[in-house]
Order: sequence, then C-alpha cells, then structure tokens
Amino acid sequence: MSSVETEVAVIGGGVVGCAVAHALARRGVEPLLLEAEPALALGASGTNSGILHTGFDSAPGELETSLILRSAQLRDELLEELGVAVWRCGARLQANSGEELLAVRRLAENARANSVEAHLDPDGTLTVPGESVTDPVAFVHALAGAAQAAGAVVRLDARVSGLEQANRSGLALELASGERLRARAAINCAGLFADEVARLACEDPVSIYPRKGEFLVFSAPERESLEQILLPVPSALGKGVLVFPTIDRLILAGPTAREREDKRDWSVEADAAELILARALRMYPPLEHAEQVGAYAGLRPAGRNANYVIEGSRTLPGLIHVAAIRSTGLSASLGIGEHVVEMLAEQAAVELDRTRPLPAPAPRPATPRWWERAARHHGTPAPRQTMR
Repeated sequence: MSSVETEVAVIGGGVVGCAVAHALARRGVEPLLLEAEPALALGASGTNSGILHTGFDSAPGELETSLILRSAQLRDELLEELGVAVWRCGARLQANSGEELLAVRRLAENARANSVEAHLDPDGTLTVPGESVTDPVAFVHALAGAAQAAGAVVRLDARVSGLEQANRSGLALELASGERLRARAAINCAGLFADEVARLACEDPVSIYPRKGEFLVFSAPERESLEQILLPVPSALGKGVLVFPTIDRLILAGPTAREREDKRDWSVEADAAELILARALRMYPPLEHAEQVGAYAGLRPAGRNANYVIEGSRTLPGLIHVAAIRSTGLSASLGIGEHVVEMLAEQAAVELDRTRPLPAPAPRPATPRWWERAARHHGTPAPRQTMR
C-alpha cells in the first residue's frame, strides 16, 4: 500500500466539494479532491435544475440563507473568472387568488429582509431579476479545473473507506483500493453519502436520505421562447413545479419531491409525468405543443430533521462535515467554500495566504447536455413524446 501526504483532503467531487477545493486554492492551499465516481458531478450536482437562486425566498437568519446570499455576492466575479456561462433571465411568480396574493406579498417582504431585488406589481406578479440559470456540470468542472491549475489534485474512482487519527498528527484516510493517505485536515463533502463518511469517524451528525426530484425536458415550442423562470406560488404542500429555460434554450418542468431510501435509485418513476405536466401546463400553456426530449431524476441529500450541517468533527480534530446540503447547494456553493476555509483558519489546521485570483481553467471538450450526461450514467432512459 502506498502513502500520500496532503494538506487538505476534500471528500466528494460535486459542486460543494469542488467549491471548497477552489476556495482553498484561492488561499494558497493545494488540496487533494477525492471523488468516488469515475467523473465529477455525476450525483446531485449533475441532476439539479441549473438554477442559481438569489435567496429571495430563503428564511432570514438561517445558515443556508446567509451562504446563498454570500454566494450571490461572489458569483459575478468568480463565474467571469471561471468562464462559466450564465443566463440572467430572472424569475416570475403570478398570484391567481387572494390566498396566493398574500403569499406573494410575504415573499416580497422576505426578499426585502434579505436585501434581494424583487418587484411586486399590483396584479400580484412578483419578478426577481437576479435569478439565473447555468450549466451545473460546467460550473463544477470549472471550479475543479481552476483549482487544478493552481496545484490541486483530483482523484477519480477514489472512494474513502477508512478515516482515523494519524499516529503523529492529522488524519489517516484509506481508499477502497487499499491506498492510504495522510492529511492535516479533511472536509467531508460526500453528498448523499456524507453520513456514511461520518460514520467512518465513529459519529453520526446527521442521517441523509435521498429526496428524489424528477424533471421532464422539452424542446421549445415553435415560435414560442420561454425567457424567464416561472415559479409557482408556494403553499403548505411545498414549492411545487417550476417551468424554466435551460442555458441551451430547452425547457425543464419539475421537480417532483419524493421521500426515498435507496441512494442508488435514479430512475424516473412511471407517474412522474402525471405529477408534473398538469401543473406545468397551467403555468406555461405553450408547453402543450412541445416535444419531450428527455427526463431525469436527481437525488437531493436531505437531512432527517436537519439542514446545512456544517461543523467540526467531535471525534477527529481536523475533520469538518459539510452535510445535508439540499437542493440549494449549487446556489450556495461559493459561500460554503469560503465558510469552510474560514473554519479551517479558526482551527489553525492550515496556513492560508491572501485570496488571489486563479488562472482560468482549460476549455473542456464538448459533452452531452448536462442533464443527459447524468441520466446516461445512471441508466435513465430519455423518452421522446410530443405534447399534442
């Protein structure tokens, strides 16, 4: 068995792990990123909506909210630096009843409390100009690529199977291959499996279960282009189904929200269209004439009675858990990276330089549409269906 030493090991190659690696690289640390899958962003990060939220509807004062708001502050500069395309299309909610109008007014007040720009018209329409869409897989690869250009190392097919205190100082990690690693600190960003990584350290800060969200993918109807994210008015049943354009001008409708147990079941279930289409058509009637070109499911790492668990290990000094980062992980990732680096500094786990810009990552070769890439990996069929 070989042994590798590094300053910081980041466990997990989704958007959160890559944002942490990028934030470390910007402070002069060369992390080792360990991803269990054969490629980055094959889990929740490659199967989400691609929407970058502003935090207009997030509960004021919560950690999740503060990290989304901080990410929004960092986003323009960093995404330009990374060369990631963003469509700032904005979002719109339309109240259709007195009860919904009250809900929309509360959202407008919430946006003001979070200092997020939002405009409420007398007819009950709320517009949020800062909401935008991107390619989440390109986002992940750009973060990782920039970190690599600054000295980070990315290892694929590198599942962590052991985690303990090293004999002298720091942490000892073992990979499923038998390889052993030493690190001064480690960040658990393992998404759906963050609780399993935590159990390697003999602790259980949170139990993670998959919340399945399914999306239907459509080509744009002839002579009809969707130029905004259409948001439903939230109710006691949840946030509901969205209809929105992608960065490559397709249209997505979804998601569902199913509480599941199997962390490896990425299937689109038989009744997904039934749960999505009627609601989507009410919001965007032209969808009736669109061709369905695909479908996919994402498994969001939801915590049982917990959300955004970001804390130091109680058993292994130098280990930080970043767990139960649910569907807003893409939107909050840059803030999470900065927050974790600050935690490492407080623990004196690593020596940090001043924040510096990183070289732009090398261009990546063309790949399938981001949602299609993940669906293929998980064996999800891409049905074709015309809404006529």
